[in-house]
This record gives sequence, structure tokens and C-alpha cells, in this order.
Amino acid sequence: MSASTTPFDADRPAPDAPTTDTRSPLARLYCRELAVYPPTGRRMAYLAIVVVTTVVLYYMLYIQYAVATSIITHFGMTYRYFIWVSVIGNAIGAFASLVAGLADRWGRANLVVYGLLIAALLVFFGLPNAANKTTYLVLFALVSFIEGIVLVATPALIRDFSPQLGRATAMGYWTMGPVIGSLVVTTVTSNTLDTATWQDELRYSAIAGFVVFIAAVFALRELSPALRDQIMVTLRDRALVEARAKGLDTEALRRGEWRQMMRLDVLGSAFAIAVFLLLYYAAVGNFVVYFSTVFGYSEQRTNALANWYWGANAIALVLVGLLSDRLKVRKPFMIVGAVGSVVVTAVFATRATHLTTGYYTFAWLFVGIGVFSGIAYAPWMASFTETVEKHNPAATAAGLAVWGWTVRIVVAVSAAFIPVLVTSVTPLVEHGAEVKAASAQAAPALAVVNAHPELFAELNKYTPTTVPPALNARAVREVGVADLAVVQKAGPQLKVLQEYGARVQRASKDGPGEWRTWWWICVGGQVLFLPFVFVMAGRWSPKRARSDAEAHQAAVNRELAALAAAKE
Repeated sequence: MSASTTPFDADRPAPDAPTTDTRSPLARLYCRELAVYPPTGRRMAYLAIVVVTTVVLYYMLYIQYAVATSIITHFGMTYRYFIWVSVIGNAIGAFASLVAGLADRWGRANLVVYGLLIAALLVFFGLPNAANKTTYLVLFALVSFIEGIVLVATPALIRDFSPQLGRATAMGYWTMGPVIGSLVVTTVTSNTLDTATWQDELRYSAIAGFVVFIAAVFALRELSPALRDQIMVTLRDRALVEARAKGLDTEALRRGEWRQMMRLDVLGSAFAIAVFLLLYYAAVGNFVVYFSTVFGYSEQRTNALANWYWGANAIALVLVGLLSDRLKVRKPFMIVGAVGSVVVTAVFATRATHLTTGYYTFAWLFVGIGVFSGIAYAPWMASFTETVEKHNPAATAAGLAVWGWTVRIVVAVSAAFIPVLVTSVTPLVEHGAEVKAASAQAAPALAVVNAHPELFAELNKYTPTTVPPALNARAVREVGVADLAVVQKAGPQLKVLQEYGARVQRASKDGPGEWRTWWWICVGGQVLFLPFVFVMAGRWSPKRARSDAEAHQAAVNRELAALAAAKE
């Protein structure tokens, strides 16, 4: 090939021609490396498998929050115990993210494929059959460990198969994983919870996991280290990346990769997105509890409401990713998305104390939050991987491990902090339904008691068999035998009201204000995200970004021409 024809050939994407693979079928189940960059059709297939795998994994992870009140009741958990299930799970997931960064040499695709299988087995056979709440906690921690690994491995694969100028679109699809996973959770539960148990809901998610595993185990591949440890700006770089890979010392490139990630632009950006997503974590883990305790919504109604959030967010992630790649900038989108999200979340916070707020008011607020957070998040994911690549493209897994660890630690801390701040949740979740039922059943007896408060205050000092004859005669005279029988029959309900009624009533009064405080903290996290946008890689101006792309392409063409000339 002559030097004059090389640039022309490099500008054309490779055709979707199959490549020969001489490995045995068994070897293909664990040896997944590609020696050459795949053509467009296969590359898109790999990206699709990664995205669908992510969706299913988050479906399995988040399903427990959609049926939280049923799980709490089944195992006799306190609300605080259920929160600690989430806290411990996220903490373990955080350190699993670091393990994924260290274990990246085992193969990113293998971590994803077999992690999905293990998670599906745990969710189908383990969690629904847990003997007690302790067993449930341990099993959920194992599921969270798998999630922490896949949280790092899947975006690493997305980065590998997407050049920088297509990265925001690809990351937009990847970030749909948690979002579509949440949407699947709320869609399935809102349509099936009237006939299915919480165990059934968990098994439905695991069945989806098994189906996707079958596809992934045979089809998913990954780039060899020599290919993925380079920066690819556009698909036109393919020939140059493959030429460089032949003499690349990947072990040398990886030396000091963790130290290189200890930078403000990496650590600060990871922390910024973690606190930006505080509202998202609350939506996943606490919307059912919030709307059931404050507004009296059922699990099914709350999950239907959350569909507005997840649906709007998913659409925004993809559309904004496409637009960001077209304009070749990330930062303006991050700023617009964050500012818009701050405004709409602030409006949502102001409605937290208004019990007259309608269902569709919340729905449209969730649409706004979902759209603006999507505008910020997809470009952020692309910019973060590009920021890591700026230091060392071979350190992608390490950079994403830092991000995964940071996100999961913030989730764990926020989950642990909510019951401390929102103290009303515990009595409402643990005794709210019980007190409500007792109030309804004991209404006639309460009317009798309230008509004779002093008398019943005296009677409550004794058991039914130890009431003094004079006091008993007075009760019969003032209340009557029939009404006394009504009160006696409602004894268990009145005892519930006596023990928990005041606490539940006080919690019902304090709950909206306490939740409002948490929503304002979420607003603060979104505000804190803004300054860290300025330290990340990337241009602000589309014009300057286009100039950079043109200069890069000219450099690639020169290097390819030099390589061709050297071969002649």
C-alpha cells in the first residue's frame, strides 16, 4: 500500500466481514480477546450485549427496593435493619469495584458474563428462600459484590468499543442500564404486584438474568490489552491503533496506574457525580417508603409514578449523547443539565410538605428531573473516561474502579444517614399500618373511651379480673354493659394505639418536613457537582473541538503515511 492511498483507506470504516476464529467452542467461553478491532456490526452487537446485561443486573439489584415494605413485613425486620441491608450491600459493592480494577487482567468480558450468572442464581434460588433476615442480608451482600464488579467492567467495555467521538452516545446507552433497570422494576411490579408475591418479583428478574447470560456467554468479546490500552478518537484511527498494538508493552503502560488516578480531575469528578446522584439513589431506595408513609401510596402506585422519572431519563440519556458527540463537547451539557436539575429538584423539595400535591404534579416534576439529570450524566460519563485517558489509556479500569468505589461509598453513607435525619420513617414503616388498622377497628370503642376519659384512666390501672367492685359498678352505671363489652372486645387494638399511636401520629406530622430536608440536601449535592465540571477533560466550544478533531486526523494521516513509507 502506498503512502498516498493509506489516508483514504484509513478514513473508511472496516466492512462487517467475519473474521476467522480457530479456537474450540469450549475455549471461546473463557478466551474472549480480539486481536483486531471489530467491524461496525460486531462492535454494535458487543455494545448492545453489555447494555442489556447492565439493565438486567440492575433489575435484579433494585427489585428489592420496589417490594421493600413486603420484605420488611415477611422477615419481621425493623426499618433500620432493612436500611442496613442496603448500607452493607453498597459498602461491599464499593470494595468489589476496586477488586474489579485489580482483576481486570482476568478479562472484562468474563467478569461481566459470569458475574451475571452468579447474580441470577443468588436472586432466583437464594433471596426468595432466605430462612431469616440475617441470611437475606448475607445473600444481598453477595449480589451487591457482583454488582460492584460489573459496575466497573461494563463501562470499561463500553469505552473500549467506542472511540471518543462516539463515546457520549455509547455511554448514554450504558447509563440507561441502571435507569432502564429501574424502569423495568417499576413497570413489572406496577402491573404484577396485585397477583404476585415479592418472591415472585425477585424470580422474574433472575429469569431475565439467565436469558441474557445465555446470549452473553456465547457472543460477548473484548479487545486485547494492546488494542484497548490506546486512545482511539475516531474509527479512522483503527489502522494506526492496530499497527501500534504490535509493538506495545502493555505491562509497562500499566505501571503506576493507580497512582496516576489519584488526581483532582479524577477523584474530584468521581465524588461530584456521586453527590449529584443523591436524588437518584433516594428514588431507587426510598421512593416507595416516602410516598407510602407521607402520601399513603401503595407500592404499586409509587412504582407507576417512578416510571415517569425513569422513562424521561432514559430518553434524555440517548438523545443528549448523540448531540454531545455531534457537537464534540461535553461540558456545556453538564452545566445545563445540572442547573436544570437543581431548579426542578428544588421545586420538588418545596412540595414535600404539601399533602395536597397531586399524582401528576409529581409525575411532571419527575419528568423534568429525569431529563435534566440525563443531560448532565451521559456527557459526564464520556468526559470522565476521556479524563482518565488523558493520564493513561491503559488505566481505564483503575479510573472506573475509583469512580465505582466512590459512588458506592456515597450511596452507603447516604442510606445510613436517612433514618438518622428522617426519624419519622421508622415508626411509620414499623407501626404505621398496624396503628391505622387498629384505629379503624377500634373506632366504636374509642368513641366510648373518649366519652369517659377519667373513668377509663382509672380502669386501665387494673387488669379485667382485678378491678375493684366499686369501680366496676361505677363503670356499669356510667357506661353500660353493652359499651363496656365493646371496649373489652377492642382491647388488643386499644393496646396497639396506646403503645404506638402517639409515636405514629407525631411521625406523621414530622415526616414531610424531615423528608424536605433530605431533598434539599440532594439539591446541595447537585450544586456541588458544578465546579468540578471545570477540571475535567474536553472543550467548551464546538468550534475549537472541531479544530482539535481536524488536527488529530491530520496527525493520524501523517503517521499512517510514515508507516506505509517505512514498509516500502
